[in-house]
Order: sequence, then structure tokens, then C-alpha cells
Amino acid sequence: MTSIIPLSELREKIDAIDAQLLQLMNQRAECALEVAKTKLAQGETGTFYRPDRESLVLRRIKELNQGPLSDETAMRFFRELMSACLALEKPLDVAFLGPEGTFTQQAAFKHFGHAVKTIPAATINDIFNSVESGSCQFGVVPVENSTEGVISHTLDRLLHSPLNICGEVEIRVHQNLISQADKLADITEVYSHSQSLAQCRQWLSNHLPHAVQTAVSSNAEAVRLAASNPHAAAIAGIAAAEVYELTVLEKNIEDEANNTTRFIIIGEQTSAPTGKDKTTLVVSTSNQAGALYKTLEPFASAGVDMLNIESRPSRQGLWDYVFFIDIEGHSEDAKVADALALLKNKVNMMKLLGSYPKAVF
Repeated sequence: MTSIIPLSELREKIDAIDAQLLQLMNQRAECALEVAKTKLAQGETGTFYRPDRESLVLRRIKELNQGPLSDETAMRFFRELMSACLALEKPLDVAFLGPEGTFTQQAAFKHFGHAVKTIPAATINDIFNSVESGSCQFGVVPVENSTEGVISHTLDRLLHSPLNICGEVEIRVHQNLISQADKLADITEVYSHSQSLAQCRQWLSNHLPHAVQTAVSSNAEAVRLAASNPHAAAIAGIAAAEVYELTVLEKNIEDEANNTTRFIIIGEQTSAPTGKDKTTLVVSTSNQAGALYKTLEPFASAGVDMLNIESRPSRQGLWDYVFFIDIEGHSEDAKVADALALLKNKVNMMKLLGSYPKAVF
């Protein structure tokens, strides 16, 4: 028979491990401070955050992890540890689509950890302005939802911004019905962002067919409005309900079970190759037959996988479009560089929006 270890002995062992963990975490923090001194001595004056370095650390942790903790749990722990150490070097201000409790803020915390200072912005345009002006080092903006497609405001702003895409993060989006009301029959109006209303279209039709649907700037703003109206509800994440101390009447009301939103990190910084990267660019072509084929052919010739393509009006002429393209690899990778060199001679305009580490899951 297997002997049972006394509870007191197990607790002593846990206490000893906790002491070792604390000592090691502080040793890591001391190393982070030394890194800051070295960077300053070398003349670095900007942010010390390196998306490529953090991605490599998290992927290494995932490879080393043997359980029983899940990979997600282990990476989340190290993300927070890196966030705290970076804050000792130089704290980060990160703009997000506010107010408090939005999915964009959740994405910011997932990517940067909770030691950053998140700065709410009213619109996607305001996020870009905050980073372009230097009041924030980075911004987090939604770019694509698995149910409703691309976020056009983000693509349009990227076209004219000097900022780079330097990272990405994906959030599994659970939509919830939040209200002061005790039952669905009391609700006459539902507030939410237009994307969230669309993601819950079928549920709303089945359960609240007579309620007015009102689109607002963010889900957290929807919860704020619902907090002042006893006959209103909001569609948002649970974090927003906690901020405004409202009840979650119904959980997970999104129509698609795997509803996911992809966010990008924008900043002045560029990212070095990590071996698991993505490159985003925008091109414009002549409005003639075969133009799109000529645009995509260099990727096939160079053996570069194309991950996504989206078209947007260029606003330069009727039926004139630009194409946002995601490809596999980093712009400094040999075959990607070859493809981009070929492409540049085949299009009217090409703008590299960024090469950055793929989201780590």
C-alpha cells in the first residue's frame, strides 16, 4: 500500500518551495534591473519591452513544461513575472478601447501582464493618436473577429499611420447579458458594441425579440449605461459586470461557440525574427484584369504561405481598392524578403505594416 504523507509534512514542504520561489523571483528581478542599466549604458532611451524576446521566453516555457500545470497556466505565470520585472526597468503605458472592463483591456493584460498601466481611449482612432503622440508606448486595437470579420476602423487607420504592428493576441470572447433586471421580461433595450450585437444576433432574436438594440462605443460603455436604466441590459464580458457591480443574467450568449477576437499591438518598435512570425502589409494595384493574381504570384513563387487577405476601399477613386495581406514569416527571412522584393515591382504601392511574433497560446 502507498503510504499517506502527513498533511503537516506536506505543508512544510510547500512553505519551503514558496520561499525558494520567492528568492528566485527576486533574483530574476535583480537581473532585470541589471539589464536596464546595461541598456541605458548602451544609449537606449525608449521602451525596454521586446516582443520577440518575450515570445521566445513563453514558447520555451511551453516546451519545458511537464505538468501537472497546464501550458496556459505556466505561461500566464511567467507572463506576469516578466510584466512585473519590466515594470521595475521602465513601466509601460498601454492605450486600450475603454472604459474599464472591455475585451480590449483583457487583451492588453493577456499580452503585457497586469504590471502595465492601461490607459482608456474612447475610440480606435484615439488609441492610435495616443501612441503616435508618445503619451503611450503601445496600443491594443481589435483587428478581426472569427464571427463578424475584420474591424474596418483599424484597417483604415493602419493605412495612414507611421506605427508598426509589433505583436498580436487572441481572446476567446464570451458574451454575457448583464443587467439590473431580475428577468428577461423586464428588459426593453439592449446596449452593446455593434460587433457584439452581431455576434449574439440569433440569441437576441430568440430570447429578446422585442427589445431595442442600441449600438454604443464599447461593451463596457454599454454596461455603464445599463447600470443607470433598470429596464436595460448590456452585452459584455464578465469583467465589465464586476466593474459596475451588475448581475450576469445569461452567460455565453454568443451564437458561435468558438467566437474569438484577434487584437494587434501597435507601437514605434520593430520586432526581430523569432522563427514563428507573421508579416502584415498593404498593397494597391491597378484596377484591371489579373491585377490581384500578379499581386499574389510572388508569394507562391517564393514559397511563402499567405494567411489572410482583406480588401478595403482606397478612398482614392471609385472602385479602387487596397489589399491587407498576412503572410507566414518575418520580413528579414530570406524567402519573405525575396517575395516582397518581387511584389514591390508589381504593385502601385506597398507598405509593410509590421513583422511580429505569432500569438502564443
